[in-house]
Amino acid sequence: MQCNKCGRKAILFQEYSGQHLCKQHVEDDVEAKAKYEIRRNRWMIPGDHIAVALSGGKNSSALLYFLKKLTSNRRDIRISAITIDEGITGYSDPGCAIRIARKLDVECIPVSFLENFGITADEFAHKKGINLSCTYCHVIKNSLLNRIAGEHGVTKLALGETLDDGAVSVLKNILQGTPEQIVGFERPVRAKITMIRPFISIPQMEVALYADLHLEGSNQSCCPYKNDPFQGDVKTMLNDYTLRHPATKYALTNLKKNLTGVSGSIAGSIPFCEQCGEPTEGECPSCRIIDEVISSGT
Repeated sequence: MQCNKCGRKAILFQEYSGQHLCKQHVEDDVEAKAKYEIRRNRWMIPGDHIAVALSGGKNSSALLYFLKKLTSNRRDIRISAITIDEGITGYSDPGCAIRIARKLDVECIPVSFLENFGITADEFAHKKGINLSCTYCHVIKNSLLNRIAGEHGVTKLALGETLDDGAVSVLKNILQGTPEQIVGFERPVRAKITMIRPFISIPQMEVALYADLHLEGSNQSCCPYKNDPFQGDVKTMLNDYTLRHPATKYALTNLKKNLTGVSGSIAGSIPFCEQCGEPTEGECPSCRIIDEVISSGT
């Protein structure tokens, strides 16, 4: 098929837009959407030090490439990367992320669970069981990212989350009956560094294609402890429904934006964790996990 914009050979068909796109226009489309999200959310201002949470996978690697390209002519924006070795045999390879950062001439800050908490994700799985290990790993990783970013003067943490991630999160919280988690009301008590998600309006498949066009050697292995049957069912259901209704994922992420616009009227009635500001009753599960790991080392 031919590209609808220039007539060259198409490499992608966007079902939600009805367009066939060539290599150049896939790249242009991905970058235009990411730039729009950055402008809309004011995610980049002079003086920013933006660090990409770089796993070495396609999403985060593509994001690092994009941000490096976007700021190549700007001296008032600094781009770096933080890579975390969780200590997962056969999956966790900080060397992959470091090599990608080096190819892009970006500083990479490597850290590990073991050197910071005295425990690895493999040990989490052994002591807590596989069903809990993914939750523990996710919480500890976010905590470590924020701490390391703060120590290095980072003003924004960039995550490689895509439209698929955002849509699954919204639908999962709807089905669980936790609308407050969709919006994530902000309170002054929160000390976390701002998280930015430039790829949040771009389908996973297009981000992966963008990565393939520009990068080699990304980590494509799957974490052996990723075990959330409910989220897996939501993802499968959403993908099946999107085959018949291509704009569904955009509709879900737009719902989140609309809810954010009216959240102020109900935020006062939602209880918050006093330690981190997340919407919850009492101390939130994330803070309990962090306290447990820090105090006991297990």
